[in-house]
Parts: sequence; structure tokens; C-alpha cells
Amino acid sequence: MKSCVFLAALLLTVWTAVQVETVTHVTRQLFACQTNDTQLENDYELDDDETFHIDFDKKEAVPRIPDFAKFWVPPPDAPARAEGRRQVCIHNVAGFAKCHEYPPEEQDAPRVTLYHENDLELGKPNTLICFIDGFHPATIKVTWTKNTLPVTEGVTLTQYYPNKDFTLNMFSYLSFTPELGDVYSCQVQHSALSETLTTFWEPDVQTDSDVVETAFCAVGLTLGLLGVAVGTFFLIKGNKCN
Repeated sequence: MKSCVFLAALLLTVWTAVQVETVTHVTRQLFACQTNDTQLENDYELDDDETFHIDFDKKEAVPRIPDFAKFWVPPPDAPARAEGRRQVCIHNVAGFAKCHEYPPEEQDAPRVTLYHENDLELGKPNTLICFIDGFHPATIKVTWTKNTLPVTEGVTLTQYYPNKDFTLNMFSYLSFTPELGDVYSCQVQHSALSETLTTFWEPDVQTDSDVVETAFCAVGLTLGLLGVAVGTFFLIKGNKCN
């Protein structure tokens, strides 16, 4: 009897030792196309983050972050399979559109957020990031200006990334050196917008003169408050004497 109890306790101990927490991960493959064959996308994702996508022009798989390539090795035949799916996708889209009497495409207007990548210091190179989110369909145009003049040098644009609601998002980057007085804008054109959506950005950095001016204002405010306090004190004392 004692042996049975010992064996049961031993089995319980072994079971406890090997029990591990179950973690759920979600993988997703997205393929998007249009009948005019101008917008194609084939993404592979893990937990809402892209691992790699297919570049149809170069016919190769491209990891989103190159340093991760050694961990996420695309299947060797991924580009070839993507090309086959491209033909099927275009055929099916045309067929479904005809079957449903060519319904109007859903329109979702983009939202734009403009911010800088690193801590802002005047005269030091930085990157402006224009995040365009929540738009559909995929066709979109993103441009930059500096002091109302078009900027093309130092501009990069990512591919489209899908959201859970099947709208899209993307990033545009502008390499620049912030200088006081410069005004930048990220301009977005999309079929769901009645006019160009323009978001402005300008450096918000205190100069030496701003610091001195702020210091003088602070001293003046302090002296003013002190004077009010002293005056109030004597006023109260005077009232008590009366």
C-alpha cells in the first residue's frame, strides 16, 4: 500500500514538472489583387506582424526586417506559388464582380499621423514618419513638401499592411535635418477623400533666446506674486488695526 501511495505521488510530481503554459499564435497569409492588375500583395504574418512578403517585380520573398530573415525562412517556391495565386485571384475577382452586378467598391478614408523618429535636435539628421491608416481600396498617393515646395529626395514608402478589419495601413519616411522655421507636410490623396488630406509638422524646440525669455517671465511672475502677497498681508494687518 505504501508503494502505491509513493508511486502516485511520484507520478503527480512528474506531471507537475512537465506541465507548461499553452500559448496560442495566429499565422495568416493575405493575398490581394485587383482586376486591373496594378495592386498585388502577398503577405505572410505571425500575430499581426508581417514576416515577409512577395515582391512580384523581383519575383522573390522579402523579409520585413532583414535581421529576422534567419528566423523566418520563406519557402523556396513561395514566389512561384504567389504568381499562380495572382492569376486565380484576378480571375475570381472578375467573376465575383460580374456575379454581383459590379457593386461599388467600399471606400474607407485614411487617417494620417505625422511624427519624428528620434529625439528632436536642431541641425541633427532625423526621420519624419507619416503613418497612413484605415484606408480602402489600396490605391493611394503620398507626397511630401518642405515650406510648400515638393520633396522627393530622401523619401521612402512601404508596401501596404492589412488591419484586422481588412482596411490597410502604410508608412512613408522622409530623411531630413530639422531647422527652425521649416514647415513640412505629408499629403495623401485617396478615392475616399473629397480633397487632399494634408498634415503639417514643424520643429518645436526651445532655442537659447526662448530659454532666457522663459526665465525672465518666470522671475517676473514670481516677483509679481510676491508683491501681491506682501500687499495682501499689510492690507489685512491694517484692517485689524482699524
